[in-house]
Amino acid sequence: MPPITTTTEVNRSATDVFAYATDPTRFSEWQTGVVSGHMIEPGNPSVGTHCLTTRRIGFANRPSTSEVVHIDPPRTWGVRGIDGPIRALVDITVEPITANRSRLTIAVDFEGHGIGTLLIPWVVRRDARKEMPTNLAALKQRLERHGDAATH
Repeated sequence: MPPITTTTEVNRSATDVFAYATDPTRFSEWQTGVVSGHMIEPGNPSVGTHCLTTRRIGFANRPSTSEVVHIDPPRTWGVRGIDGPIRALVDITVEPITANRSRLTIAVDFEGHGIGTLLIPWVVRRDARKEMPTNLAALKQRLERHGDAATH
């Protein structure tokens, strides 16, 4: 199956959109179910650095670790899950349209391990398909409404 891909245009620069969309400490502000997130290693992310994201799944908080597999600020960023039964593969692309308008595309796919193999086609992909447009709308609203307050 192809990745679940969602695109939106944001009235902000590519640099601002990229910084916000790839900052794990901000994921809970726009991603459904995310409780917290942070880069494990200090400093600017690079290929091989790790991100820890905690999501509310059912009645429990579930941490998952992802590894940065490619990064080219402010244009592309990709991570892949490295633990747990369901491992996300996320690719973000930011394209400048004008100096203050950008196109953001997020593509998400999943790898299953153990029970995750059964859950992905019946639950995980269905939920992601529903959540992605809502998540991108929240990101767009936050960046456009809050201006500089939405970025560090």
